Amino acid sequence: MDYEVEFHPVGDATRAGDAISVRYGQNGLYEVIVIDGGTSDSGKTLVEHIKTYYGPNTVLKHVISTHPDNDHASGLREVLSAFRTENLWLHGIWHHVAEMRHLFADKQLAEQAIADNIRDAYPIVEELIALANQRGTLVYEPFAGSTIGPFTVLSPTSHAYTRLVPQFRRTPEADVDALKSEQFWLGDIRQPGLLSRLFEKALTYIDESWNIELLREGAVTAAENETSTVLYGRFGDQSILLTGDAGVNGLTWACERAERNGINLSALNLVQVPHHGSRSNVTPSVLDRLLGPTRTTDAPARVAVVSVPKDDEKHPRKIVMNAFRRRGAPVYRTQGNYIRHHSGTMPHRPNEVAVVPFDWFDRVEDYD
Repeated sequence: MDYEVEFHPVGDATRAGDAISVRYGQNGLYEVIVIDGGTSDSGKTLVEHIKTYYGPNTVLKHVISTHPDNDHASGLREVLSAFRTENLWLHGIWHHVAEMRHLFADKQLAEQAIADNIRDAYPIVEELIALANQRGTLVYEPFAGSTIGPFTVLSPTSHAYTRLVPQFRRTPEADVDALKSEQFWLGDIRQPGLLSRLFEKALTYIDESWNIELLREGAVTAAENETSTVLYGRFGDQSILLTGDAGVNGLTWACERAERNGINLSALNLVQVPHHGSRSNVTPSVLDRLLGPTRTTDAPARVAVVSVPKDDEKHPRKIVMNAFRRRGAPVYRTQGNYIRHHSGTMPHRPNEVAVVPFDWFDRVEDYD
């Protein structure tokens, strides 16, 4: 089966996001999947790209919203409005209130009140569902084990999802003790202003060598990111992994399911660097499990791609780029351009030029 995966440019400066399109098939008969649409502006650009290169009457087999962050989901309004879409996959956050009511701190809140609160906090989800219903698009939830064309969902499970939603930054306050008792408490990452304070710190740099890795264990990202739909795609003898903004938990759950199902992730041809190359989403141990251990020499075994905006001085993190390269995955970046990874006899694109990955960085960001 021939295929192409395109990572489209999203945002500038610190306005990052994801927008991915996948086309696959044989003998000129292709199906198309869109995975996230970035911002509203990038969604419009994505629509024009699809019309130009796939055809103005393209029918989308599947559209997937990995998680409800606006920098991933907003552009999907443009996509759903522009193309006939057969299936929309996204998590209906408030649909699971009955399963997670006991995990909110205020035990007096009725289920309907919680559902209304969540619906109001994440209007983009309701908008996408309403738009799909208006246009006759079927709506499904992408939990682990779901099959979406050539993709298998590796994470999250519905159980994990319902333990993460109470920890979202815009849902009612979580019952910390209840979550700790179920071993699902992520920590205090949702404290107001914590993430912004971390990002505001000026960067300092330290030396790093191939044999001494400075990336630390203990990375923590927001609960919304951990609910990202992690997708394993198989196209004949080629395989890819799309991670969204998944963190250590989401990636670990993905690895566990892959191992149970006999999927060898270390044989991937392409892997997406999660969350725009943030060091809050990966650790040495999870990358060892995902890609294999550090190699003795700089010998590429696969391609890694990171979606980052133009002019972002802090992403992707150099320490993360080195971590992927150590494990045979040199990283290519969007930064205002689209990247197309393809195999087989997919149609040629005029004016395309080869891209080069990040070089090795001798100096990386310090933690302090």
